[in-house]
Amino acid sequence: VQLQASGGGLVQAGGSLRLSCAASRRMFSNNGMGWFRQAPGKEREFVAAIMWNGGRTSYADSVEGRFTISRNNAKNTVYLQMNNLKPEDTADYFCAGARGGWGQCETFQYDYWGQGTQVTVSS
Repeated sequence: VQLQASGGGLVQAGGSLRLSCAASRRMFSNNGMGWFRQAPGKEREFVAAIMWNGGRTSYADSVEGRFTISRNNAKNTVYLQMNNLKPEDTADYFCAGARGGWGQCETFQYDYWGQGTQVTVSS
């Protein structure tokens, strides 16, 4: 099982980025997916989650209304559209595959992890 995240970069405050995470077909279509982030010196924290069929989503309070998680099961890809970025959004962003169809917000609910993609927001 492999997860490959991409799309990170350097952006000014107020800007937008779209992260993508390509997953191996074997684990994607029936699994909930999530995005987490980890800033230097801080613990990994939940950002967003999406149910296996896209029928339900959940967001951290800090990104609600600014970030949107979506998925395309035909392409085995999950996305994180990030708008109105703030310097405090600076972190390494990780995609994760849940143990079941809905992963929610805890890291222990996710069995599969990709490498991080770095997002830096300048003020």
